[in-house]
Parts: sequence; structure tokens; C-alpha cells
Amino acid sequence: MNKPLLVGAVAYTPNVVTIWEGIRDYFAGGPAEMDFVLFSNYGRQVDALADGTIDIAWNTNLAWVRTVAQTDGDCRALAMRDTDTVFRTLFVTRSGSGLDGLASLRGRRLALGSKDSAQAAILPVHYLGQAGLGPDEVTLVRINSDVGKHGDTGRSELDALRAVLDDRADAAAIGINTWEAIGRDELMPGAFEVLWTSPAYSHCNFTALPRLTDDRATPWVEQLLAMDWDNPDHRTILEMEGLRKWVPPHLDGYASLFEAVREQQIPARW
Repeated sequence: MNKPLLVGAVAYTPNVVTIWEGIRDYFAGGPAEMDFVLFSNYGRQVDALADGTIDIAWNTNLAWVRTVAQTDGDCRALAMRDTDTVFRTLFVTRSGSGLDGLASLRGRRLALGSKDSAQAAILPVHYLGQAGLGPDEVTLVRINSDVGKHGDTGRSELDALRAVLDDRADAAAIGINTWEAIGRDELMPGAFEVLWTSPAYSHCNFTALPRLTDDRATPWVEQLLAMDWDNPDHRTILEMEGLRKWVPPHLDGYASLFEAVREQQIPARW
């Protein structure tokens, strides 16, 4: 009898334990039982997948890009959240600032989140470059307040927003989740407006290496995809993890991040 699959995740907030206990319970007694192990940062998790400590890693988009780099592409994405297929970066400014569009940032200050956050640092620099705004044309205010967690905590993005409120920056780059949280929780009601929204891109995915054979991976993925929003027990887990359903991976959505990592010469390991 096979041992339970071991899935790795990063403990970026206390309720991660509750989420993964619920997912483990969902798989219990099925064809692909699993357990989980939590890491303090994505660097350790990527290394644990590489050395076989875990079978599957719940990776951010940057952790996926780094896994691809470290394995020369000999890895695969198994599944992702529906919300991971339509992730976006927003550039926001103080309401009434008059800024509108990326070009309006020329000669201005842009607050970025942690240097390893795709949504709040890496991709924003990429988007500026695409708009013809080089490093001498926009002053980058970097806030590295949660390095290692790839921006999962959102803390550096909230710090970037505070930099705008404190007039230490004219705009901030944040992920769509942070923007929605501001509206949902009224953390800073009416204080900000969006000056530009990025195209959609892919965020997290479950990553595995070839040692995880199809006869073990396929039942696990099938059971994962079978989680049902209309089942109250399943919905509790789905809501906490920020999705309505699990979906097959959308790999084309990582193209912009692969390009940004190459452009900015971001190493495969930090």
C-alpha cells in the first residue's frame, strides 16, 4: 500500500494549518491519501521538492519559475485555483491625484512590495519597461517586509500603500487580492484609485517532479478537482483558500513572469 502523498505549503498565515488540515481530511479514505508539511519560505520548499522530501509543492508563480529553472524544465504543474488563472497587478494612487496610465508615472515614485513578489515587484518593473519607462524615469521605492514568502502575506503591499498615504511614493504596485481586501474590509476606504491594471497572468500551482508517477498523481488530481462548491464541507476549505474550484494548469499565463525574471536577471535561488 502506498504511503500518503506529502504536500508542501508555506506557512504565511496561521490559518494555513486549518486549511491544510481540512484538505487532508478531504482526501482521507480516498484513493490518494495525503499529508502536508509546512515551510517558513519558498526557497526551502523548492529545495524540499528537488531532494524528494515532499511529493508535491503548493508553489507561487515565482517558485514555479525557479523550479523550472532548477530542473531544466523537468517538472510539471498539476492543478491550480480558478483565481490563479486571472491574477492581476494593479498600480494604485491616492484618490484625486490626477495620475492615469503608466505614462503618468514618468518622473514619479512607485512603491514596490517584497523583491520576491511577482505581483508587487517583479512584474511591475516588467510592465514599466514594456511601457518604455526605464530605471531612470521612475523612482522605485522598494519595501522588502516579507522576503521569502513571495508576497503571500500581503504585508509589503500594505506597507507600499502606506508609503503613498505618507507621501513617500506617488503610487504603489499591488496584487488584485490586496486591492479586493481593501474594499472588502474597508482598511483604507476611498483612499485609493486604480491608475492601471495589468493583463491577467497565472499565479500559484501544485508542482511535481517526474518521480511522482502518473498512477499516484492522477488519482490525487482527480480527487482535488472533484471538490464541489455546492458541498458545504468543501466550500469551507475553498473559501479559506480563495477559490470556487480547482482547475487544470494554465501554463501560458506564466510567460510574462519568465520574461521578467530573464530581463531582471533574478537568480534561481536567493
